[in-house]
Amino acid sequence: MTYRFERHRLSNGLTIVGEISDSAHSAAAGFFVKTGARDEASSVMGVSHFLEHMMFKGTTDLAADELNRAFDEIGAKNNAYTSSEMTAFHVHTLPEHLPRGLELLSRMMRPALRQSDFDTEKGVILEEIAMYEDNPFFVLYEACLDRHFGKHPLAHRVLGTTQTITDLTSQQMHDYFVSRYAPDNTVLAISGKLDFNAACAQAESICGHWTPTGVQRDYSSPRHGGGPFDLHNPKFSRGYLLAFCEAPAIDDPRRYAASLLAQVLGAPGNSRFHWALIETGLAEDAVAQYDPHDRFGELLLFASGDPESLEEIWSIMERELKTLRDSLTQDDLDRLMAKLATGVTLAGERPDGRMHRIGRLMTYLGVHTTLEEELDRLRRVTLSDLKSLIDDFKLVPGTVGRLLP
Repeated sequence: MTYRFERHRLSNGLTIVGEISDSAHSAAAGFFVKTGARDEASSVMGVSHFLEHMMFKGTTDLAADELNRAFDEIGAKNNAYTSSEMTAFHVHTLPEHLPRGLELLSRMMRPALRQSDFDTEKGVILEEIAMYEDNPFFVLYEACLDRHFGKHPLAHRVLGTTQTITDLTSQQMHDYFVSRYAPDNTVLAISGKLDFNAACAQAESICGHWTPTGVQRDYSSPRHGGGPFDLHNPKFSRGYLLAFCEAPAIDDPRRYAASLLAQVLGAPGNSRFHWALIETGLAEDAVAQYDPHDRFGELLLFASGDPESLEEIWSIMERELKTLRDSLTQDDLDRLMAKLATGVTLAGERPDGRMHRIGRLMTYLGVHTTLEEELDRLRRVTLSDLKSLIDDFKLVPGTVGRLLP
């Protein structure tokens, strides 16, 4: 299936990108706003995620139930998500219904933000925070963020804290929305079987009046490293371990090597950690994950098991880190290249997968890279590139947290 790339920019700064195929059987659209937890003041931590919830509460002329029913009437799959750096709202439907889906999404992007809805949803957010406090990984992950980044906003929790959400006012949310939900801070990505020029004309009619603000992201450098620490929580009976290492940012060409290296080290099912910790029965879980972000990146190392075994588990993980460079082989690279290439290709087979890919890339990098170019860059990673990455970043954890009963 052949896709062609299109790009257009409205006079108010809204960037529209598309990957179009006349052979596709569906179409997708999404608004990607360059805002998340790292863009919040500490006093309003969690406002981005709270605001995402509020976008589904309707507009001044469209009630929440009417909005939901309208999406259902066109058979659309729609949803949203918030991360530390981005908030996205998306829809996937049949091609003939995309104009209606795009209209509904654009109306969602200018919500009523009613006080009554705010008060009700605050309780929902607080319940969600309480739910995550029962998840050992997130308890440890948020504690590691606090120690690894200190007072830098990269340490902010996407959900916020019980205190910040309790104290948050609807006026603070409104001010944040006006500042950051601006057309010059937003990308509209579309993909599938559609008329790109017609979609741009529709976007002009429904989004052209949005006011740009010139808002920018704070790129001040964070500290990296909180050292080792232990948490004790009587709710949990197992032991958990999480470590942060510095890694390439999303705009760093070395990100392709970092993706492969994380797979070699800690991919589920077949990796250094799997054979040393899972197959031996020492750990219940042991993975490595590369997490690229806007101008920084990290490699996460996670393991869980018997609390009495955590020291041994960590010593083996450290050993695998220290010996990784010299133990790398071409076979490692060839095997994982095929696996990653399959994953990237499968993600690009459907219009919604392509829409998400180009939306994220344009929001982060301001450029378009075809799926074929991405695969080519992966395939061009060499064994020397992997070893050079280790030389550059050392893979020495700056923060190591343990969660114990």
